[in-house]
Amino acid sequence: MSFLDLIVKPTVVVNLIKVESNIRRMIQRAKESNASLRPHFKTHQSGQIGELFRKHNLTSITVSSVSMARYFAMHGWTDITIAFPFNIREAKSLTEIQRLAKVTLITASSETIVFLQEQLNEAVNLMLKIDTGNQRSGIQVSNYQSIQKLVDSINKSKLTHFAGFLVHAGHTYKAKGLYEIQQIADHGHEVLSTLQSNFGVEKIISWGDTPSCSMAQMKGYFEEWRPGNFVFYDLMQYHIGSCQLDDIAVIVVCPVVEVHPDRKKLIIYGGAIHFSKEFIAADSGFQLFGYIVLLHENGWSKPISGAWLSSVSQEHGIVMFSGDEASSFKPGDLIGVMPVHSCLVTSASKEMLSTGGELITCMK
Repeated sequence: MSFLDLIVKPTVVVNLIKVESNIRRMIQRAKESNASLRPHFKTHQSGQIGELFRKHNLTSITVSSVSMARYFAMHGWTDITIAFPFNIREAKSLTEIQRLAKVTLITASSETIVFLQEQLNEAVNLMLKIDTGNQRSGIQVSNYQSIQKLVDSINKSKLTHFAGFLVHAGHTYKAKGLYEIQQIADHGHEVLSTLQSNFGVEKIISWGDTPSCSMAQMKGYFEEWRPGNFVFYDLMQYHIGSCQLDDIAVIVVCPVVEVHPDRKKLIIYGGAIHFSKEFIAADSGFQLFGYIVLLHENGWSKPISGAWLSSVSQEHGIVMFSGDEASSFKPGDLIGVMPVHSCLVTSASKEMLSTGGELITCMK
């Protein structure tokens, strides 16, 4: 039986051969750069896919929430960094997770540090979130005075251990090609090295983003890498230059529900709740929500030239063609969509299906 025979509604399908290839390549890149790899599991959110990392003797992981930390702790992971500013309302859940795993938190807040020191019964590692240009969260890397105050605050109590500096270089997602990504990595290395030298401490620098870890030369730059999206990749990464189309290991398979050859379009069961509303702005001005691929028993084809997911509403998706390909489909057929952002696609799904027909459960 083909995996296609199991699909009746929008379904995330994963090619595990490509997944393993992506994992091996990132492990090798980190090794060549003298960095330890602490992969971010927010992309796949699956205990089963986590086992593919464990096969390569990886023991330390990153997650994006307390609930995700609990999920992976229950799957036997014992060294977990929660790479999101700690939400003090979840302190009770944190205590439960600490019985199963060593947990590292991040913060840029003196109030959070004081709260942890007053409320925790068991010590926790704390990393300071540093902003080197992403401008989302964290302390500006040049704000040494504020950083020093937070380090001093962490060191006041035996319940909080200062574990180093953590950066998400998310501004690489707005870069165009290797040159701009390399500039971001070079700048990060320069300012973070200065930060380390100013504090006179040998605490690790944890650096996380898929574009630079996939492309940039960063030998000796950072002690730890935390990429996540690389496990599946997606069209966003392809357009940045982080991967090739053949590296993209995930699609969403959707039923065709209407065919309009006169308008060169299909309506598919697959909308914003399956793909999100993230898009890529094409050079000619239209919005691209996904590439269209044909399906076969072992996976999918290269993207169809002149075909794209042009818009999404809650459940509907509109697939457009530049030629007459729409006439070759009928209601009930299945079509594959290569997503713009695989992390959000996975997060919207309770389960995935491998091209071999294996059901892969997600964190829900």
